[in-house]
Amino acid sequence: MAQADYFALVFFIAAWALFNWLTSVDRTFTRVSISRGMAIHRTRWIRNSLTRDLKMIDTQIMAGLQNGTGFFASTSLLALGGCFALLGATDQVEAIFRDLPIMLQGGRQGFELKVGGLAVIFAYSFFKFGWSYRLFNYCSILFGGVPMHGDTLKDPGKAERAAQRVIDLNIIAAKHFNAGLRAIFLSIGYLGWFVNAYVFMAMTVFVFFVLIRRQFFSEAREAVLRDIEEI
Repeated sequence: MAQADYFALVFFIAAWALFNWLTSVDRTFTRVSISRGMAIHRTRWIRNSLTRDLKMIDTQIMAGLQNGTGFFASTSLLALGGCFALLGATDQVEAIFRDLPIMLQGGRQGFELKVGGLAVIFAYSFFKFGWSYRLFNYCSILFGGVPMHGDTLKDPGKAERAAQRVIDLNIIAAKHFNAGLRAIFLSIGYLGWFVNAYVFMAMTVFVFFVLIRRQFFSEAREAVLRDIEEI
């Protein structure tokens, strides 16, 4: 691979790390991210469950979160298997690439290394989704220990501690889910590397700014953060 390829790879990793940092701090661009806003709503939801005895709707929400995470974990595993299948069909892929009206650089060894990198991204996302799925499972168990409304009135401190455990674990599970989803999104930018390093960097920048807009400047963010007093 050429020097530009190594530079593009470092650029990709740096963009990934920068986005992780921007979404992990409380405020960026003097704005709160949609992920931070959803963490506040998760807190409100769990604490609100202390005021009612019928918690079927809460368990359904938990199940929905876990099922969504399981779907993406399965998708990542299928994508990972596709990468290994692609490595086993390098000759056929090269034949197809030769017929395309674009210039593909790197040769056979470069192609295999790029596919290996893509497999690493999908493996990372699978582990993130898998751990998130497990954490949502733990969260459901902890939620089962949240006191009923009558017990909450008798010992508010104990009820608050039980709810806080669920809140903390739910937010951690969501962070891992978001990390896995972020890897899936950035893999789209990574695909540009199969053309050349410059397309790789251009697609990475495009995906980066799409994600930044969704986190900090989208209509969805405005809807989530509307009327939140903590912001």
